[in-house]
Amino acid sequence: MFFMAERSFAQEVQELRLGAGEEFRGEGILAVTKGLLQCGVAYVGGYQGAPISHLMDVLGDAHEILEELDVYFENSASEATAAAMLAASVHYPLRGAVTFKSTVGTNVASDALANLASGGVLGGALIIIGEDYGEGSSIMQERSHAFAMKSQMWLLDPRPNLTAIVNFVEKGFELSEASSTPVMLELRLRSCHLHGSFTAKDNIKPPFTLREAIENPQRDTSRVVLPPASFLHEQEKVKERWPAAVKFIQENQLNEFIAEKDKKVGIILQGGLFNTVNRSLELLGLSDPYGNSQIPLYVLNVTYPIIDQEVLRFCEGKDAVLLVEEGQPDYIEQNLNTILRRAHDSTILHGKDLLPVAGEYTPAAVTRGITAFLRKHLPEDINEAALPAVVLDDDDPRSPFAPRIAPELVQGRAPTFCTGCPERPIFAALKLAEREIGTHIVSADIGCHLFSINGPFNLGATTMGYGLGSASGSAFNAKDTDKRTIAFMGDGGFWHNGLTSGVGNAVFNQNDQLLVIVDNAYSAATGGQDLLSSQADNPLRSTKHSIERAVRGIGVKWSRTMTNTYQVAKMRDLFKEALTTKEKGPKVIIAQSECTLNRERREKPIRAKKIKDGKRVVRERYGVDPETCTGDRSCIRISGCPSLTIGPNPDPMRDDPIATVLDSCVGCGLCGENAQAAALCPSFYSTEIIYNPHRWDKTKLVFRQKYIGFLQKNIEKQRVGIDVA
Repeated sequence: MFFMAERSFAQEVQELRLGAGEEFRGEGILAVTKGLLQCGVAYVGGYQGAPISHLMDVLGDAHEILEELDVYFENSASEATAAAMLAASVHYPLRGAVTFKSTVGTNVASDALANLASGGVLGGALIIIGEDYGEGSSIMQERSHAFAMKSQMWLLDPRPNLTAIVNFVEKGFELSEASSTPVMLELRLRSCHLHGSFTAKDNIKPPFTLREAIENPQRDTSRVVLPPASFLHEQEKVKERWPAAVKFIQENQLNEFIAEKDKKVGIILQGGLFNTVNRSLELLGLSDPYGNSQIPLYVLNVTYPIIDQEVLRFCEGKDAVLLVEEGQPDYIEQNLNTILRRAHDSTILHGKDLLPVAGEYTPAAVTRGITAFLRKHLPEDINEAALPAVVLDDDDPRSPFAPRIAPELVQGRAPTFCTGCPERPIFAALKLAEREIGTHIVSADIGCHLFSINGPFNLGATTMGYGLGSASGSAFNAKDTDKRTIAFMGDGGFWHNGLTSGVGNAVFNQNDQLLVIVDNAYSAATGGQDLLSSQADNPLRSTKHSIERAVRGIGVKWSRTMTNTYQVAKMRDLFKEALTTKEKGPKVIIAQSECTLNRERREKPIRAKKIKDGKRVVRERYGVDPETCTGDRSCIRISGCPSLTIGPNPDPMRDDPIATVLDSCVGCGLCGENAQAAALCPSFYSTEIIYNPHRWDKTKLVFRQKYIGFLQKNIEKQRVGIDVA
């Protein structure tokens, strides 16, 4: 494998070779890739991030198949880089696709996307958005819908099944070409990772290739966002592109009508929520697992633009409709209200009045909302005696939401670093340094290091975006103080945009801050993809580029590289030096140690094979001497390692629990380093676990057991003497 991603798809990508009529079985992300290849895509780019990280990994693992089809794939430096790639579709009939993580990705890519949407495209341009909204999200709670509206790009939100998703990859390209407009394909978390099947088609090479475009340059200044063309683009959007999109959506029946005239009420829903809504209706006895609803449904597989004629058609003859629109603001609800009132349609529209205003639309939330709607407008279809438990009041003992234990007794667990993470000792060292030189303002950044804002470190007050740790602390640059601000940034964020927006900005403005670049050798937070500074040999990418050389090349004078972050005492002293030196200008510490999770993914199978083959393998792990530990647990407060916890005290004269190390320990040694650097008790010890020991190992074990037994006998004799005295 040529890069250390979170998961390898080397075996699964062979499914991409399936031809017409064959059954494809696999994950949603893999199906999207197959859909792209069936559509004659010419180029694909993107930046990893949940829930579409695996799409980038799939494309990387499928590089041989892409090369056979003349498809160019690029791991883009950022979402802006990826979006700018779509410029290839402006003047040429080239189908191109890019992918990145929902709102944070579109925020970064907004300049390129806005220009692309203004000038329009000749070839199909598809932006695959991994919508990271809801209870499993790691970002601010916003929706991609607003961006589609702002720049008037069409937004697809297909039903979460593989047939629909692959179909909408194809229809997305066709819609883009029919309306000369880039199209956003929104894939929710469950759509990305669901498994299923669909009937495959043949992969096709792009009918017009990148080589042909390069050899036959074309230009049309009316497509360039420059006055007066830019003023005409706005008129073109509403007078030509919008009507063309509406016509295509209607003619191809992209939105679905189910049981349209069966009842005097109906439900309008985003396509991505179809499974949730159908499950709710099934619980109410009004649908089956196959989507045969008894309640009329209007499924918006295209959530922007909304088709006025289809809305009025669905509402005709109905007393009321319920809109199931996840998230806020209520963009679609406002749109539907405008359509209905302008047409003087008397149909009552319900939405956020019966459903949660914000938050993920879980099956429980949707079932409650639909039940309230039907009770109001179709009570005869509600079997009150057979309602699911989720619709019961929260204080009803039969409800799954009824309190079973006092809330104050349930301790929430905040996100934290993995066991053995090389970033934990960095923040332990900073806490130790601050004991001597005082606390500082700390600006955090997106990435694993952001976990430092939680206990036990409690460092960092803000995070403004990926690679913006340095920039978010730039205002704190007063000249009449002896203290410096501290900023953190990961190696992923550094190469994403931190080199210019952070380091270059600090050099240019002579900012005196300390920037710590956490270099764990991968874009670890997005799945372990390679970076410019990764040390892996990558035949398809250029790696092993020094971060320190990059910052010095941009003008940093004071920079240090710490190659082993687990040396807490050295790391502490380096912090003290950086925060007290008289040298002016930005200071940069590059804190290097490989991501333990990625290292374990690589080394664990190798160890297992050696053990299976009978070879000698030594694994180091740590422990706590229960007789030495005093039970003050300072080691836990300065580390926070999940493997370091508390256990019963063996001393019958003491009640306080003592520190103990769990079997999940990976032997990083941080607990011992912390104990030494912080002058804590000497209760930590390291031990070696030997698999398939040699004869010499067994001989040493016998000798040690006898010697330790001899010493213990002497101790027992001394105790007897004390007891007699």
